[in-house]
Amino acid sequence: MSSTRPRSQFRRPARNTAIAGGAVLAAALTACSGSAAPGDGPGDGKQRTAISVNLSGKQAEAGQPVRVTLADGKLKQVTATDAKGARLDGKISANGRTWTSARKAAPGTRYRVEAKDTDGGSATAGFGTAAPDKVNKLALVPGKDSTVGIGQPLSVVFDHPVKNRAEVEKHLKVSTSDKTEGSWGWMQDWSGKDRVDWRPKEYWKPNTKVTLKADLNGVDSGTAGGWFVRDYATGFTVGENQIVKIDLDQHRLKLLRDGKQIKDVPMSAGTPGGEKASWRGKTVLMAKEGTINMRSETVGLGDSYDKMVDDSMRLTWSGMYAHAAPWNAGYFGSANKSSGCIGMSDADAKGIYDQVRVGDPFEVTGNDAKGTQAINNGYGEWNLSWSEWQTKSALS
Repeated sequence: MSSTRPRSQFRRPARNTAIAGGAVLAAALTACSGSAAPGDGPGDGKQRTAISVNLSGKQAEAGQPVRVTLADGKLKQVTATDAKGARLDGKISANGRTWTSARKAAPGTRYRVEAKDTDGGSATAGFGTAAPDKVNKLALVPGKDSTVGIGQPLSVVFDHPVKNRAEVEKHLKVSTSDKTEGSWGWMQDWSGKDRVDWRPKEYWKPNTKVTLKADLNGVDSGTAGGWFVRDYATGFTVGENQIVKIDLDQHRLKLLRDGKQIKDVPMSAGTPGGEKASWRGKTVLMAKEGTINMRSETVGLGDSYDKMVDDSMRLTWSGMYAHAAPWNAGYFGSANKSSGCIGMSDADAKGIYDQVRVGDPFEVTGNDAKGTQAINNGYGEWNLSWSEWQTKSALS
């Protein structure tokens, strides 16, 4: 719709008469102050509708592209920039009449539009979008410039619900140095928040470089979610090929590097037959937490323990770790008698702790388990087949 305010004038060089009457750029944009944007002028005083812009005023609706349409002639260049100088890239149509921004206008933002046609005319105008009622933010894992193990997925956890999952997923762009095949998958995080992870089809190849560009500024999360008002990015490198294999029934933990066994140590896992049993399945080392205080009430096991534990390696949100457990030495290599964790001697735990990297897969097998780790209990997506994982994409 065109604005009823005085329109921005399309300026022509005095020698140019290609458009009759000196031609004006009648932009449906108005400055955020309610007057013409800086750079506009009265021109020849005529108010024509040579060009229209779909957004205007101080409270324009965010979440839609900026579109400039020329009635006569052809557009040569159009730029739309916000107050910080960030530009909305766009494309001129084949007939030269219309320019459309590739990205959508963000909420709570002032924009300036400059247009030039092929006959040398130019004009500027501005508008502002309404501030968002709610802002959605996110947390990215792994951290920027980190080096991770071959099992580490990209993981995005949102502050507020994401109902427009397909629209959000379109703006999450993963690129890799070796064209790794992968897919996004949506779930509810252990915290209860919406989460989406990008998992390769198979474990990463060592030395792969990965980047994520989340161009979300101006994207609406949907009902109760709010708007994204900034872009996000992270990048990481995949380290060496390491896998930890844990056999619950044989009570052994092995560290393999490039397929060769580096460590083989006795251990004792969770007591089978109840809540103290360990999870089986493919998990990923979430964090190396060192010496921490472990208390049974935090994982729903009453007051059965309260200990300072060394060389703690977190495997799940529900409290399953691999760590030093010298108090359980009588069971290493022979029986599972812990409260759910993978316990080793001080020396063995330190040997493993010093070698492993966040993102290394821990593959837990055996019958002495209480089930398979859920995909949201840490990073359990490797327990789904590739076809099962692909169905969790909002774009599948």
